Amino acid sequence: MNTIGILLEDYFDEREVIYPYYRVQEAGFSPLVIGPRPGSFHGKTPFTFEAKVAAEAVRAGDLAGLIVPGGFAPDRMRRHKAMTRLIAEVDAQKKPLGVICHAGWALISAGVVEGRRLTGFSSIREDLENAGAIYLDERVVVEGHLVTAQHADDLPAFMQAFLARFD
Repeated sequence: MNTIGILLEDYFDEREVIYPYYRVQEAGFSPLVIGPRPGSFHGKTPFTFEAKVAAEAVRAGDLAGLIVPGGFAPDRMRRHKAMTRLIAEVDAQKKPLGVICHAGWALISAGVVEGRRLTGFSSIREDLENAGAIYLDERVVVEGHLVTAQHADDLPAFMQAFLARFD
């Protein structure tokens, strides 16, 4: 299994999709962009990216790991049961799960934050804590297979930590 999923919805942070997409390829993995449906989605700008498959067609067993980019897309991702189910399955199987910026919202809706040490964009700190997470004001936090980051500026350290879960 050589595939790393990357979730996609409208209003994604372009950097948080493109940078991981190419970094997983450089590390020898195949990225699979997963949306609520196959097709084109736009970022916070008019830039678009293509989801190749719908989340309902993907199971954790199909993936080596999963990345959930931020922007405002996670607020839309969490409205799709298939997307939150996939996050919960990947987490339950203890496969590398990378979550950037606002993507903690999708983790909350997947029901996987309670009692866990993690980080995210400062504006969702209260949401994470209210859901039972232990929020750390750090750029990147690693707890077992879960890797979280605060901002797009943290992508180099985030991807290093995420890819190290495969060593």
